[in-house]
Amino acid sequence: MAQARAGSRTDRDPGTPRGRRRAAEIADAAAQVFARRGYHGASTQEIADLLGMRQASLYYYFPSKEAALEEVCRIGVEGFVEAAQAIAAGGSGPAEKLTALMIAHTRPVETRAGYVRVFLNERRHLPADSRRRIGRKSRRLERIFEAVLQEGVEAGLFREDTDPRLCTLAILGMLNGVPAWYGKEKRADVDRIVAAFARLTLDGVLAAPRQGGAG
Repeated sequence: MAQARAGSRTDRDPGTPRGRRRAAEIADAAAQVFARRGYHGASTQEIADLLGMRQASLYYYFPSKEAALEEVCRIGVEGFVEAAQAIAAGGSGPAEKLTALMIAHTRPVETRAGYVRVFLNERRHLPADSRRRIGRKSRRLERIFEAVLQEGVEAGLFREDTDPRLCTLAILGMLNGVPAWYGKEKRADVDRIVAAFARLTLDGVLAAPRQGGAG
């Protein structure tokens, strides 16, 4: 106990490397507990137990369970928009961009599945202001998918009756379902999953080859 008290002040200071590491460890534990139990089924005691620390010590980092949920959701959505923007700005064609967007959107289930699952399933429990802040990121991501689909339509590569908005919602709905069953199917790694989904998507939106004239 004496050792824990001696290091506690440094641990609790978010401006120090040690404090940041501790906060990250707590966020990791919260993501695991929220993903397994759901927000309402989870308790701060479970988070503390996972780390072998006192429950009261959690409040030096997050003043409430709600604040911990917001941090987990923030990390869960982190990087999605930036990765999508980089892909959309690249020089590849719309079909290649769409596939790359799908890969980038699904890859985090390998590295931070708990965070992604909590973001998808538990963000509705956030306070209105937090939900709006996170929702703005989701909408930005949707617009990037829509723009790539529209680019394909205008280039004549995607079917002219493609509705970019509805297709975006369908694609993201399909991809966002992956964390619920990822790891339960044999040989279903991210590359195989996205390859299957990309084939389904592109088969639906690619324009049919134009028939050559007689001659």
